[in-house]
Amino acid sequence: MNSREIRELFPILNQEVNGNPLVYLDSAATSQKPVQVIEALDRYYREYNSNVHRGVHTLGTRATDGYEGAREKVRKFINAKSIEEVIFTRGTTTSLNTVAASYGRANLSEGDEIVISYMEHHSNIIPWQQVAKATGATLKYLPLQEDGTISIEDARQTITSNTKIVSIMQVSNVLGVINPIKEIAQIAHQHGAIMVVDGAQSAPHVKVDVQDLDCDFFAFSGHKMCGPTGIGVLYGKKQLLENMEPIEFGGEMIDFVGLYESTWKELPWKFEGGTPIIAGAIGLGAAIDFLQEIGLENIEAHEHKLAAYALEKMSAIEGMTIYGPMDSAKRAGVVTFNLSDVHPHDVATVLDAEGIAVRAGHHCAQPLMKWLKVSATARASFYLYNTEDEIDKLVQGLVKTKEYFSDVF
Repeated sequence: MNSREIRELFPILNQEVNGNPLVYLDSAATSQKPVQVIEALDRYYREYNSNVHRGVHTLGTRATDGYEGAREKVRKFINAKSIEEVIFTRGTTTSLNTVAASYGRANLSEGDEIVISYMEHHSNIIPWQQVAKATGATLKYLPLQEDGTISIEDARQTITSNTKIVSIMQVSNVLGVINPIKEIAQIAHQHGAIMVVDGAQSAPHVKVDVQDLDCDFFAFSGHKMCGPTGIGVLYGKKQLLENMEPIEFGGEMIDFVGLYESTWKELPWKFEGGTPIIAGAIGLGAAIDFLQEIGLENIEAHEHKLAAYALEKMSAIEGMTIYGPMDSAKRAGVVTFNLSDVHPHDVATVLDAEGIAVRAGHHCAQPLMKWLKVSATARASFYLYNTEDEIDKLVQGLVKTKEYFSDVF
């Protein structure tokens, strides 16, 4: 399937914004949805909308089959050992909070260490800050190299015998860097620590094998990988999940309820209290089918090509600062930048007038902004439906933005 055929599967891309063809370069925030996913959601609501697990009627059975079938698709997608290790959540944020609140609070005490990095998304910072406050543990930050990458030597020096949890994103939503998760996990395990991975920016773009990474937990969201909003996944090794307490209580996750004591269902359902995100899971399953049809290796190669092209073209613009490694082999399809003397929000506003959608702000990574010595940046992020022609339009828009503000001032 070529780029033109892929783009035709995304109805939202066939429109004009402010009189110009839409150029959507904000997939790191949320991806667009192909017709296969839209139709799967429509089919559920039109044909077999029902609650799962509880009923024996036909619609309930079909809904349960769709929901649990999606769980098996996720299991295969990340190569988990069993469906017991696949928990549906509201997204990466909920998944990471679950690990922090359930595993972290039960297994940390004063003197223990939690290691994260300066590049982490707020969703992988604040939960650990809260756990550290509640348990007396210490939060430590893995330093970054000048280009924003993590060195294995720094990981060896930062992770110690006091470290109990290491939590790192696999791909940075700002710098685009691809972190050496497998090697960091090995170091963590050598010290008896567990490895938590924020996979929000990796699962949509590269083939993930949780067994090969040997991570203990892996979190990702559906909406960044062509799926619906409001659905995500927490993978956890079975032995760890079995020893963890749920953090939400109510229907669906119980086995027996007495007047004063209750017991929980087996994995994975003990972590899925209440009516689950049925349509979201079914939509995520359809998204996984779609991505696997295209091929994750093809998506990754396409994005590396786009990143290399964007780095070449954008770096030629006078006054352009690009953050992260300039070697496209070291990054995913994300280019974060600033134009001298132009605020990122002004850059994004002028580009929007040209029909070009980019992200501007701190990208939920304020500690990283401080490390970069900026308050905000602009970001262009690419996915399987983007083209080199769209990058050319971005470059033209950036040149126009620079010229406009040069005239103004």
